[in-house]
Amino acid sequence: MLDYKKLGFKCGLEVHTQLNTNKLFCHCPSLVNDPNKPDIVIKRRLRSSEGESGKKDIAAEFEESKNKTFIYEACSTSSCLVELDETPPYSINLEALKTATQVCKLLNATVVEELIVMRKIVLDGSNVSGFQRTAIVGRNGYLETSKGKIKIPTIYLEEEAAKKIKEDNNTVTYRLDRLGVPLLEIGTSPDLKDPEHVKEAASLIGMIVKSTGKAKGGIGSFRQDVNISIKNHKRIELKGFQDLKSIPKVIEIEIQRQLSTKNEKPHVRKVEPNLTTSFLRPLPGASRLYPETDLETIPITEEFLESIEIPELITERAINFEKKYNINPQHAREILRKNIPFDYYAEKYKVEPKFIAHLLIETPKEIKSRFNIKKEPKKEDFDFILENLEKQNFSREASIEVLKDLLEGITPDLSKYSTVSLDEIEAFIKDLVEKNKGVSIGGLMGDIMKKYRAKIDGQLAIKVLKKYYK
Repeated sequence: MLDYKKLGFKCGLEVHTQLNTNKLFCHCPSLVNDPNKPDIVIKRRLRSSEGESGKKDIAAEFEESKNKTFIYEACSTSSCLVELDETPPYSINLEALKTATQVCKLLNATVVEELIVMRKIVLDGSNVSGFQRTAIVGRNGYLETSKGKIKIPTIYLEEEAAKKIKEDNNTVTYRLDRLGVPLLEIGTSPDLKDPEHVKEAASLIGMIVKSTGKAKGGIGSFRQDVNISIKNHKRIELKGFQDLKSIPKVIEIEIQRQLSTKNEKPHVRKVEPNLTTSFLRPLPGASRLYPETDLETIPITEEFLESIEIPELITERAINFEKKYNINPQHAREILRKNIPFDYYAEKYKVEPKFIAHLLIETPKEIKSRFNIKKEPKKEDFDFILENLEKQNFSREASIEVLKDLLEGITPDLSKYSTVSLDEIEAFIKDLVEKNKGVSIGGLMGDIMKKYRAKIDGQLAIKVLKKYYK
C-alpha cells in the first residue's frame, strides 16, 4: 500500500457541473443532446492569439500545431448566432448567476464585488470562437470533510464546450448543442490527503451543487479534473473522470506511473476506460486569459446578494424526509438525488410509505437485473400499480410482475394476481405446519410463496405462519 504522506502527495480537485437553465450568453435551451437532426454546418480554422500577459499559451500553440479543420454541426432548436460566433453574446444568464451565488454561500466563499467575464483561449476546436468565456463568482471558500477543512480558492461560472463527434487526420467534427450551457467550476487547494479523500471531496461538492435544484443529471453533466504531484515530480492534471467510484483507483495507477518516470514537464493526461492515463496536451498557463470586450462588468450589489436564498442541503433534507415518512435513509437520499416526486405518491395513495419507496427505488433495479429490461418506468406506471394496490386488486409481491408487463408494453392481466382470502391462507398454513413438523420457518415460507406466488403479501404470510408454528 502506498504511503501518500511519505510520497509528498499533493492533490487538488476541479469539479464541473452543468446547470439546468438556458444557455449562459443567449436564450437557447440547454438541451445538451438535441434529438433533432443538424440543419446548420460550418467549417473553421483557429489560430492562437496573445493573452493579457502579451504571450501565447503553450497549450494553445500545441493545438494550433495540429493544423486541423473544424466542422461544426448545429440544430437551430438549440443553437443560434452566438454559438456560431456570428453575433456578440447577450447579457449573462441571471438564473445561472444566482445558482452560482447560492453555491458560493454554501461553500462559505466571498462573492466578488464585480463580475468580470474573461476569454480563455481554447484551440482544440471545442469552442467555435477559439476561446471560452469564464468569470470568477466567489473566492476563499472552504469545505468541511472527514479529514479536515479544504480550501476553495475559486468558484467560476463559464460556458460548456461543444461535444466532439468524430476525428480523423485532418478534421474534427463537433456538435454545438452543448456549447454555451452554463458550467460551474469549483476548484480546491492541494489539501486532499489521499485518493479516498479526493473521492469524498468530489462527492460533497457534487451534493452541494445538486442541493440548488439546478444541476443537470445524466452522463457528462458532473465531472472532475484532478491535479496531482508527488515529491520531485511536476504537477499532472487528469481529465475525464465521470464516475466517482473510479477516482481512487485512477489516482493510485497514476502515482505508480509517476514513480516509474523522471523529469516530466507539467502536462494534462486523459483518463482512459481501463483507468490508465494518456498524454493529452501541455499544461495551460495564465497567458491564455484576456478580457471579454463584448460584455460589460456586472456589479454584485447588496440587494442582489440579499435576494439569494440559501437552499437546504440534500443531506439535511434526506434526514427530514426519512423522519417524515419513516423510510430507509438510503432510499431517502436516492429519492432526493433523482428528484422523484415521493410526496405526490405518499399523499395520494393509502399505501405504506416504506413500500412506496421500495417500489420506486428497488423494483426497477430488480427488473433490470433479473429480466434485462433497461426501459425506465414512467409516472403513470407507478400510478397504475399504487392505485390497484390501494384497491387490493393484487398483492405487493405482484408489483414486480405488473411493472415488468407495463415496461414490456403488455396490459397486465390482474386476474392472475387476484388476492387470496385470509381464511384460505390461514387454513392452508395451518395444514402445512401440521404436516411438516420440524421443517424450518424458511422452508415453510418457500412452500407458501410457491403455492400463492404474487397472490399474497409476504408480511401477512409470515405473520400467520408464526401464529401456528411451534
